[in-house]
Amino acid sequence: MTAYALEIANLRKSFGNSEIIRGINLQIKKGERIAIIGPNGAGKSTLFNLISGRFFPSEGDIFLNGQQIGGLAPYEINRLGLSRSFQITNIFHQLSVFENLRCAVLWSLGYRYSFWHKLSALKDAREQAEQVMEAIGLGWRSQTPAGLLTYAEQRALEIGITIAGGADVILLDEPTAGMSRSESDAAVELISKVTQDKTLLMVEHDMSVVFGLADRIAVVVYGEVLACDTPQAIRQNTKVQEAYLGGHAPVEVQE
Repeated sequence: MTAYALEIANLRKSFGNSEIIRGINLQIKKGERIAIIGPNGAGKSTLFNLISGRFFPSEGDIFLNGQQIGGLAPYEINRLGLSRSFQITNIFHQLSVFENLRCAVLWSLGYRYSFWHKLSALKDAREQAEQVMEAIGLGWRSQTPAGLLTYAEQRALEIGITIAGGADVILLDEPTAGMSRSESDAAVELISKVTQDKTLLMVEHDMSVVFGLADRIAVVVYGEVLACDTPQAIRQNTKVQEAYLGGHAPVEVQE
């Protein structure tokens, strides 16, 4: 039996009379990297919000490592091993880079509601935060307030926060949005490194990023998965060309 890290079955979501997600089915194997693409308004962000618990499904099931998570609160899903980033950078601007990452590791290390612990005395939290900080290339920015980082550095920090708690399934929502080409290339390298051996699901508009990271690409159109296949197969899929690009040209990517 195939071990799925994430399985979505007949998932639907309506807001009033408007059905946004219309019966999505998707299976993601452990360690697989899936990119979700599609036109604006296709339902990609809604799908992410359903998986991460911000929205409750109207119908259907979501399984994380075989456990039903549809309808659970975001913190409950996170504690089961799923973590996500957001389109808009979500960090503690007044805290340093190190302090942001230390906050992210505390729960996974078992400190939770232990208010009697002195943070500066937690050697394991310090070491794990420092490891993540080096992995995302911000070791030299350790004591810099997060709000003073460049945009690309803030995005890198958010990725670091997302992985710091040790989640096995990582959701990244447009991780390279607003970046220059050189910044995007650096982000692809970073994401590839820090999500090694993890399951990755990402929404991304930059096709160079998609083709540089994804094992498979899921094309979402009007709340449905039109196709889910390898990057090369998606490039040649005429239905994808018609629905996603108006039938004018195949999906292009910089080699």
